[in-house]
Amino acid sequence: MSKPEKVNVAVVQMTCSDRKEENVAKAIEKIAQAAQQGANIVCLQELFPGLYFCQEEDHIQFELAEPIPGPTSQKIQAAAKEHGVVVVASLFEKRAEGVYHNTAAVFDADGAFLGIYRKMHIPDDPHYYEKFYFTPGDVGFRTFDTKFGRVGVCICWDQWFPEAARLTALTGAQILVYPTAIGWLHPEKEEYGPGQVSAWETMMRSHAIANGVFVAAPNRVGIEDNIEFWGHSFVVDPTGKMLAVASHENEEILVVECNLAQIDFSRTHWPFLRDRRIDAYSGLTKRFIDGDITT
Repeated sequence: MSKPEKVNVAVVQMTCSDRKEENVAKAIEKIAQAAQQGANIVCLQELFPGLYFCQEEDHIQFELAEPIPGPTSQKIQAAAKEHGVVVVASLFEKRAEGVYHNTAAVFDADGAFLGIYRKMHIPDDPHYYEKFYFTPGDVGFRTFDTKFGRVGVCICWDQWFPEAARLTALTGAQILVYPTAIGWLHPEKEEYGPGQVSAWETMMRSHAIANGVFVAAPNRVGIEDNIEFWGHSFVVDPTGKMLAVASHENEEILVVECNLAQIDFSRTHWPFLRDRRIDAYSGLTKRFIDGDITT
């Protein structure tokens, strides 16, 4: 059965509380709303079942994790099936005792569980103490063949690494989705806030352009302790054009039509994949290239 060229991608931007059941119920309602608005693919923000707990190192937070499949993923899976939409859901995964991941589960429009992506790049910054909680991903960069196209998934900090976008695109992704939790630290917002948002936007638009794909980024919104999550969720086309952008303050659902035929048009007019010098990139496997690069 052929797949549609035009698909509607939804990004869900919402606030979260410290009540897990409330957050999950809200996410399920947002999936229903997105489907009612014509969405085919729905992407939820990073770690949507609760507050962003990585602002401090606290062993009790490991109690929030679940296996996949597990209670939350099964509820999201049921919602995907009920509403006939693909869903990307970011969860705190308990893989085994002492092994935890920041993981996105992907469900097809018939509810089939297509698999997981585990966050590869793990930050350790003030109030983003993720290395304390998350083991780096070990399933590689992945694309999922859904009813509505090939969806590649990365998560938040991954978005700053062009290698992640490239490798995911090379697995056949037509749409790169990035569940995100990014915001301002209160003392920094006035001085650095606009520049930080601009840098984030620029990186994501560059992924779309360099790889000839659509990019969708759902971000959290609202104040949680030391962080004001800046929202600003968006969807970008393969030319880097911002197709839709959410506000900095409000819960929103963006439902954006993506014409997948644009991918071939962009890649044949800007043939970056054709002209890659794969024979000359061995240095990318090094941490840093010491010495004279001309020798």
